[in-house]
Amino acid sequence: MWPTTSLTGLSAALLCALAIAPAPAAAQAQHPWLVPELAQQAKAEGALTVYGSMNEGEALPLWKLFEDESGIKVSYVRGSDTQIMARAAIEERARQRSWDIALTTIVSQMPTAFLAPFDPPQAAGLMPQARDAERRWYGVYANYNAPAYNTKSIQKAALPKTYEDFAAHKEWRGKVAIDGTDKEWLAALFAAYGEERGRALVKNIVDTLDPIIADGHLALARSVGSGEYAVALNNYLPLTLNVKMSGAPTDYWLVDPVTLIFGSVGVNVLAPHPNAARLAANFALSAEAESFMTRKGRLPTRPDVATNPPELAGQLAQMKIAPVVLDAADQRKWQKTFNELFHRS
Repeated sequence: MWPTTSLTGLSAALLCALAIAPAPAAAQAQHPWLVPELAQQAKAEGALTVYGSMNEGEALPLWKLFEDESGIKVSYVRGSDTQIMARAAIEERARQRSWDIALTTIVSQMPTAFLAPFDPPQAAGLMPQARDAERRWYGVYANYNAPAYNTKSIQKAALPKTYEDFAAHKEWRGKVAIDGTDKEWLAALFAAYGEERGRALVKNIVDTLDPIIADGHLALARSVGSGEYAVALNNYLPLTLNVKMSGAPTDYWLVDPVTLIFGSVGVNVLAPHPNAARLAANFALSAEAESFMTRKGRLPTRPDVATNPPELAGQLAQMKIAPVVLDAADQRKWQKTFNELFHRS
């Protein structure tokens, strides 16, 4: 069974903290995502089901904000990207009206038949790369890819400045890990170096360091923070920041090219609560929601929201950013190449 959380039942303390709802005009001024006519239609539907991969510690407080301001009861169903895709596929074939929106990194990979085109007003504030040309998904947070290290195990001065430099650290053999699904990172590396040189580069890294294949980006970030691994060859930067914020001795550094993929929101074409779905998506893309998410290390897709830490925006501006969106066929192609290079059966 998947964990389904009803936010209105989180705690008595949270319920007691609810304020009297402001008048519609005042509410929209304070919360621009709360479009009056849509909000009225959404409130009449009364409920919302969100499929997401974000951990509950981040997701539940975020959706509690939406619930408080909209008056719509939210059920949050958490699973891995693989679980979400599989469940959505089964339910689509059965024509089940189970979920309203999905918010995870695989939304952009879902078949177009799964997702309804929509035009959330808050999407106007996003970076251009975070807006799907077919209007089926929009980037809510930016997963910049970067190596990470345990600050007790590795000195900052020893960090590689290029991916070629990784192979110079034979002493790291058996202490380096990478998530087994980092095909976007591999695709960006090949695009930057060329296929022949990129393949040789990765083969040299693998032969020298024998990276351990981790299962899950958050698990990898926590393992580097705990010292189980000294280095992550690559990981989602927001997760490294999240673990660092918890007090773990871990940090990131940037190496060109910096792969960029998005945690995106999409509306189910079979959404049981279509108006609530569109309002929730508009909320997720707002400066209010993205600013809230930066408290836990998520990186914004809106230029008007500051990164946390603030200096990260300037660091990223000096790098070669490589946005990557792979369709289903490219996903299979690059996963096969990744498996071959990293000796995955």
